[in-house]
Amino acid sequence: MSDRTLHPEVRRYTSKRELGNPVEMLQGMFADLAASRELAWRLFLRDINAQYRQSYLGYVWAFLPPLVSSLTFVLLTSLGFFKTGETGIPYSAFAMIGTMLWQVFADSIAMPLASFNQAKSMLSKINFPRESILLAGMMMVICNFFIRLGLLVLIMAYFRIVPTTTILLFPVTILALLTAGMALGLALVPLGSLFGDVNRALPMITSFWMLLTPVVYPPKTTGLAGILSSWNPASPLITSARETLTGLPVTHLGTMFLIFGASLIVLFVSWVGFRVAMPHLIARMGS
Repeated sequence: MSDRTLHPEVRRYTSKRELGNPVEMLQGMFADLAASRELAWRLFLRDINAQYRQSYLGYVWAFLPPLVSSLTFVLLTSLGFFKTGETGIPYSAFAMIGTMLWQVFADSIAMPLASFNQAKSMLSKINFPRESILLAGMMMVICNFFIRLGLLVLIMAYFRIVPTTTILLFPVTILALLTAGMALGLALVPLGSLFGDVNRALPMITSFWMLLTPVVYPPKTTGLAGILSSWNPASPLITSARETLTGLPVTHLGTMFLIFGASLIVLFVSWVGFRVAMPHLIARMGS
């Protein structure tokens, strides 16, 4: 990619300069974010073409992994190995919708570090708004979500699940899922860029986290499962998204908004940490 594709007003910044003047730091952050849009779009188009161009199944891969994962639990339940309790809608639809929503959350966690690793060669050679790689990655996550959303509509139509007015809150719950996931993922970038163990451990952590979250079973209120569910920040996010989409009684909306607000704060702090760490990480890559 040539320098001509980069925004002409890109500034060079250092962590010392940024932290020494908070007002200038905030101005620079949002200026670079605005300057990132065109480059982010170009990177997104490049990445989505590269991801699906050499694949026979193409965009099917966007929803195939969570679909297969949910069918595993559906099979175990039908064979009597896994008991879930009352789900309010057919269990197959409950599990499929839950795993699709969880994949949005898991993708948004993995995205910042994956985008950073993919752009290492650019970061060490070209000066451009670093936020562009994050925006491009988020565009990819959102694109995959809309592909999965088409399958969710088909699932709901097949099982005759009729949404209610609560579906108006569904975009808010998805935004909360994306924000919470990206806040966690962005916080991991400095550590993950130094230690490859983070890249290897992250898929295992999110897979285990899914089992602790009411993705393929309804929220528990008693016992150890109830305690884990009440302290699990992902539980209200997944539950509220599924309930608003399918017309089930909304039970954790207030908690969802609290986690959404906290996620926005964590996302901003992680963004600041990302900018402070970036010059050091780039210098380390070039050494």
